[in-house]
Amino acid sequence: MPEHDVRLQQLTVWLKEQLTELFNINAADGSLTAASSDASFRRYFRWEGAGHTFVIMDAPPPQENCRPFVAIDHLLASAGVHVPQIHAQDLERGFLLLGDLGRQTYLDIINADNADALFDDAIEALLKFQRLPMDAPLPSYDDALLRREVELFPEWYVGRELGLAFSDTQKATWQRVSQLLIDSALAQPKVLVHRDYMPRNLMESEPNPGVLDFQDAVYGPVTYDITCLFKDAFLSWPQARVEGWLNSYWEKAQAAGIPVQPSFEAFQRASDLMGVQRHLKVIGIFARICHRDGKPRYLTDVPRFFAYIDEVISRRPELVELGELIAELKAGARA
Repeated sequence: MPEHDVRLQQLTVWLKEQLTELFNINAADGSLTAASSDASFRRYFRWEGAGHTFVIMDAPPPQENCRPFVAIDHLLASAGVHVPQIHAQDLERGFLLLGDLGRQTYLDIINADNADALFDDAIEALLKFQRLPMDAPLPSYDDALLRREVELFPEWYVGRELGLAFSDTQKATWQRVSQLLIDSALAQPKVLVHRDYMPRNLMESEPNPGVLDFQDAVYGPVTYDITCLFKDAFLSWPQARVEGWLNSYWEKAQAAGIPVQPSFEAFQRASDLMGVQRHLKVIGIFARICHRDGKPRYLTDVPRFFAYIDEVISRRPELVELGELIAELKAGARA
């Protein structure tokens, strides 16, 4: 344990107290190891020993707030979604003692052969929380939030990563395109939206999947999470398979009473435009993580998101000028 890691020292003392009080376990009978970290300031540790295993979240205030995680964990559990059990919490200091959902994410194990079965399970879990009544005090995916997200692209990717500024003509194009994407999102029926429903945040577990990283949930567009599931930051699928999975979800959602669009064509168009909004946001976020937080590795996944955008543009004539704008920006960066 690094001597300067004061939070880890505090967490270790807190964990020792919780294990003794709740489970009559001596912390010395097990070991604490790093489990994972993510693009935020949160860290996760795993304690194993005495026939038990737990995950401990370290979410340092003021950068992180555990309260939404706790509230949404309870909300999803009420719908029968497999989320971590919260054994103990110290919200003031940002410590949570959680049940362990396993060691392997979907991302670790998914391949062309098992994807259908894994995604079937993920869709069933998604439908469970999309059925929830929208009466929890969650934020809404409103115009301001959608706009704030999409503006990360010109601010961080165009401005900081490429070192460019929009011309007046490009600015007008950007405003038209981003308004189209925002209007499409706002026109969609609303459900509970996880906001990062992708293989990295789904654990292979029993029951399957275990769902993580839901603390940013909002009420918003019905296509958001299902689009996110198949247009992932870390792996891509052939478009024909994606369409098959989307169609399967759409049919199941209709049968479950989820307010999806009445035709698959309308649903797919909404999914396409929702995806482009998210892809532009993620490109901006990855540039911000590089230039603000000093984590450049995320930028290596940017080409994957441009490929997603290009694929949609090839099928959606209303987005042609976005393709032209991106081509101009890339040419300008090389000049």
